[in-house]
Amino acid sequence: MNADGNLIPTKGSIPVIDLAPSYQDKQGHTKVARQVSDACETLGFLIVTGHGVNQTVIDDILNTSRCFFEKPINERIAAIPASPYIFRGYFPSEASRLAATLDVNTPGDLCEVYSMNRFDDRQEAIYSGLTHDREAFFAPNIWPKNIPNFEPAWRNYYAAMEILSNHILTLMASALNLPHEWFVPFCNKHTTNLVANYYPPQIKEPLPNQLRRGAHTDYGSLTVLYQTHASGGLQVQSKSSEWLDVPYIKNSFVINIGDLLAMWTNDRWVSTMHRVVNPPRSDANESRQSLAFFHQPNFDARISCIPSCESPNELPKYKVTSAGDWILAKLQKSVEKN
Repeated sequence: MNADGNLIPTKGSIPVIDLAPSYQDKQGHTKVARQVSDACETLGFLIVTGHGVNQTVIDDILNTSRCFFEKPINERIAAIPASPYIFRGYFPSEASRLAATLDVNTPGDLCEVYSMNRFDDRQEAIYSGLTHDREAFFAPNIWPKNIPNFEPAWRNYYAAMEILSNHILTLMASALNLPHEWFVPFCNKHTTNLVANYYPPQIKEPLPNQLRRGAHTDYGSLTVLYQTHASGGLQVQSKSSEWLDVPYIKNSFVINIGDLLAMWTNDRWVSTMHRVVNPPRSDANESRQSLAFFHQPNFDARISCIPSCESPNELPKYKVTSAGDWILAKLQKSVEKN
């Protein structure tokens, strides 16, 4: 950091920010908000520590998700949704291609997924935007059977991520010279998906251009990722097109900007390309897990240039869009067949 406490990312590194001061007082909040702004403008990725999330909450969801992914395939497929456009439950390896969201044709990603949202209560779904033509988007969850503590572990983690995301959004609002609560009316009916990614051992060598997750940008406002320590991990593309490894740091989360927040800020903050690479063949028998909280605004939130990001020399680059329409189009592309 420089003398003013501003974050100075070094070449080839992912900025690491301690959130603890932001919970203490106004001065700490302002200092951390400035660091977040620097990271969002330069790379769009940062690693946060001092977040206050209880490790037991993290361990519980990791353990229950591992139990699910280690079940026989006939038990896992019982949680597959009725349609690939219902983003709940289980998706087998190669069922989606994230590079396809950017119109790049690759083989299916070598990743199994379990996904949940918060719309088991139909009244909550209606309040949050459910209409007759949005049944798939606001579908209830598909809970696996015979895994003790699965649902409570996932709900507890989801609630912890809501709290953390809301806090980060207050920091981002401050960084953009907005009131702390500026994002609240856009996100008080949020449609966030929580996803467990399981990268199975690669017994067979991957096909050409086949990765654990193909290169893509995230769709929503921000992503909160917890990653475990194993080879074949997350990489971020720098402005110079260099692929940077995102390191594993104990008790940390990786935060990145999504497309909608980049649009909101008129590209002052960047939605950065990233991917999950394959392990070297010497480590091909290793599996890997991660947890991604894809924070998404209200379905009907209108995304237009934030006032503080517009000026006579910096006119809005994007047409006003609906958050739900944007995310739905991206999700559908990810599961379309070649």
